Amino acid sequence: MHAVIKPTPFQTPMQVLCHCLLGAVAAWPGLVRPWMRAIPWLLLLGCAYGQTDAPSGVQNKLLSEVSQWAQKIHQLEADQFSFAPLDARVQVQTCDRPLVMDLPFATRETVRVRCLGSPYWQLYMRLVLKPGVTLAGAPVAVQPAIVPAAPTSVPVVPPKAPASAPAVMRKVVVAKQLLRSGTTVSPDMLEEQEVPVIGVDLQAVTSVKDLENGEMVRDMQAGIPLRSHDVRRAILVKLGQVVILTVGQSSGFAISARVEALQDGRMGEQIRLKNPESGRILSGVVTGPNAARGL
Repeated sequence: MHAVIKPTPFQTPMQVLCHCLLGAVAAWPGLVRPWMRAIPWLLLLGCAYGQTDAPSGVQNKLLSEVSQWAQKIHQLEADQFSFAPLDARVQVQTCDRPLVMDLPFATRETVRVRCLGSPYWQLYMRLVLKPGVTLAGAPVAVQPAIVPAAPTSVPVVPPKAPASAPAVMRKVVVAKQLLRSGTTVSPDMLEEQEVPVIGVDLQAVTSVKDLENGEMVRDMQAGIPLRSHDVRRAILVKLGQVVILTVGQSSGFAISARVEALQDGRMGEQIRLKNPESGRILSGVVTGPNAARGL
């Protein structure tokens, strides 16, 4: 869930003032002295400035914090990785408390970033490693050995060509059948295969578990490796459905209650719930189909 960036307090009055002044100039041009006609245009420039929001500053701060966290967790240098571009429609809003980051998938390439304050939101960012870099750290470059030149009196025997090294393989997840957009995938629709690493997309999914409770966002032919952006988390709780809310698991006991969902929710998302008996509004985190954990 992402929050849309709202106008700053300066922008709204500036926009109203600009429109009023420009309308006055257009309605009574004879009453405005020539030297005063430049004022609305100067204010128009201020309007344009006031209309310019600064999502890039918030997004750059987000990228900086996630980058520092990833460097510490994966022991990488800043120039050894980047992030896959965010959806252009995503606008990140400032969080009123420190961001919470973790690695929700077994592949450790996807970072989940959450704001647990106000407003609540979360998004997923995927690391794109530079060629030759792994999450275990950058490999040490091996300097080629210097072969001394042979004496001129001895004929030089060309070295034998080394045996070809075995191809480096990588595990990917492919579909067993044609998967249409909107299909909720299940493990029996997928399989893991070993393929040569050359030519494999860096965002290819490597484990069937990473696609659990997933939903296809585009058609995918059988046998083609699935990428992280080919699948999104499916809606497991829908508005108006009955949800089993569990409370107190961390305390050694658990209490379950049947509540009503007040909004759709995907795996790991926080949603609002309603107790139909008392009318009380509750919050919970989606843990499965029609299931949530109380906060």
